[in-house]
Amino acid sequence: MNQHYFDTNQTIRLSEHITDNILVLQAMFRDCDDIIQNEFMIGQDDSMRRAYMIYVDGLADNVMVQEHVIKPCRHIISANDHDFFDALRCTVIEMVDLTEETDFDAMITRVLSGDTALLVDGRSGSILISSKKLPLRGIEEAKMESVMRGPRDSFNESLRTGTALIRRRIRDSHLKIVQNTIGDRSRTDYALIYMEDLAKEELIDQIRQELSVYDIDAIYDSGMLEQFMHKKWYSPFPVIQSTERPDKAASALLEGRVALITDNSPEVMLFPATFHTFLQASDDYYSQWTVASFARILRYLASILAIGLPAFYIAITNYHIEMLPTRLLLAIAQARSLVTFPVITEVLLMELLFELLREAGIRLPGPLGNTIGIVGGLIVGQAAVEAELVSTIVVIVVALTALASYTIPNESFASAYRLLKFFLIFTSAVWGLYGFTLGMMIIGIHLSGLTSFGIPYMIPMVSANDGQIENKKDFILRLPLYTMRQRPVFTKAGNRIRIKKHLR
Repeated sequence: MNQHYFDTNQTIRLSEHITDNILVLQAMFRDCDDIIQNEFMIGQDDSMRRAYMIYVDGLADNVMVQEHVIKPCRHIISANDHDFFDALRCTVIEMVDLTEETDFDAMITRVLSGDTALLVDGRSGSILISSKKLPLRGIEEAKMESVMRGPRDSFNESLRTGTALIRRRIRDSHLKIVQNTIGDRSRTDYALIYMEDLAKEELIDQIRQELSVYDIDAIYDSGMLEQFMHKKWYSPFPVIQSTERPDKAASALLEGRVALITDNSPEVMLFPATFHTFLQASDDYYSQWTVASFARILRYLASILAIGLPAFYIAITNYHIEMLPTRLLLAIAQARSLVTFPVITEVLLMELLFELLREAGIRLPGPLGNTIGIVGGLIVGQAAVEAELVSTIVVIVVALTALASYTIPNESFASAYRLLKFFLIFTSAVWGLYGFTLGMMIIGIHLSGLTSFGIPYMIPMVSANDGQIENKKDFILRLPLYTMRQRPVFTKAGNRIRIKKHLR
């Protein structure tokens, strides 16, 4: 019993003799000064018994434990051997969320999660009291997915806060929240959330199966789970959408998708995901359809510029200058007249410079990082032009590429564009426009072959599934809300009607 019991799959049950349980707990938590263990007597007169309490200082509310558990226990009325424990659990302790646990492993997991365990001599079980008071930051405005119009709250690192923010938006008994743990040592809590009448059973079963096969020491963030669940590890494109906005998660649930909240992570994963879901923003649905459609068109155009503009510039200036108008050709030639490096070197130099500035801006503190990103880009770019290392045209091309990548709402999706941009630069530098076209075809074929938990990644541009007309109403153009009467193809068949009456 003195060995680390987590290393065995054998179930260890609590003993009726409290001395045995105390010896195991003291050996287990030796040199753990944050674990509070206290032995005291409960009851009065002939009903006095030994009791033992254990909780984690900093994770449990010790004031609440003192006022609503220890004090009432010291004044427990007399009770016989048969109903002493039940009287303690049902009438004495002034708490609602109480459970009895006989398994040692389960009890320790709850204690390390912030709950308090109370053991009483003569009973082979413990009373687990919900006493969590975790060190958390408050609900703040979303930083990575900011909007002009719409809710300003965002998820934080608390699993329970995340489920509450979703439950606040969907007050429906069909909303199911199933909790479990993952990680042999971290015992990280996660919650699988779905609408029982909208989500497909095979999707839910597939996600549960994926989560059950991992035997890993610890999970610290949802990003680790996302990597494990991405079967095509060589693909830079994410097949699981992540969001820090509760309204986006609630909207996805009502489309028949499934959400996964991981404790200690401020981002929620959404299953499945398609190419165009990464280019949607929350405020698309809070603005007029004309404004939202214009913004989406800009995003799709920006995505093309973010991945292909530097490569296209290299292909044209190196191999196909006859395609350029004369005045533009003369302007480029004049800008490059004093530059000693070839075009490919210019572009790579500036692209790597912008990536360095971006990384530096992330690692430095907020105000200083913004200053480095803006001032550093201006100063270094101007210095490079004056030193005749690069031309002004290349600075404009690279700056426009960086600006276009920042218009993509999802960071992990934008990162894929930044990586593939260098792949297209290489193919264009070797084969010109033929290489550019070949690279774009390879990327297009790769995207067409991707699936996200059974859903084609490029839907509705590919696949002949039903509901294609409805899916295209919320595609590049976001048509008026009253026209989108049916839910997307993610939803369980037979439950796709979401507007039961025409409003026009």
